[in-house]
Amino acid sequence: QLQLVESGGGLVQPGGSLKLSCAASRSIFSIYTMAWYRQAPGKQRELVAVITRGGSTSYVDSVKGRFTISGDNDKNTLYLQMNSLKLEDTAVYYCKARLGSDYWGQGTQVTVSS
Repeated sequence: QLQLVESGGGLVQPGGSLKLSCAASRSIFSIYTMAWYRQAPGKQRELVAVITRGGSTSYVDSVKGRFTISGDNDKNTLYLQMNSLKLEDTAVYYCKARLGSDYWGQGTQVTVSS
């Protein structure tokens, strides 16, 4: 059973930056497609960024040019670098691994507020 643990969330002012981490219990990048999702209060969970086994990345339009998804194979860790944060980026952020089934972390809160 794959386990995922997110960290790095917090309170940041608009325009600021945060880097989220998702630590996996075993090697992931050569096997799984990894993704970051977020869920704001009262809204559905939405896909934010994806990185495939081949290293290709894609982003939802609202974060393009501001967020970067990446991974460290040696550390079995997925990252989401978030720059130029906006109020509307406030949400709980989740990482997900897919190999047939979906595996989710518990989420980390990101609050953008002045």
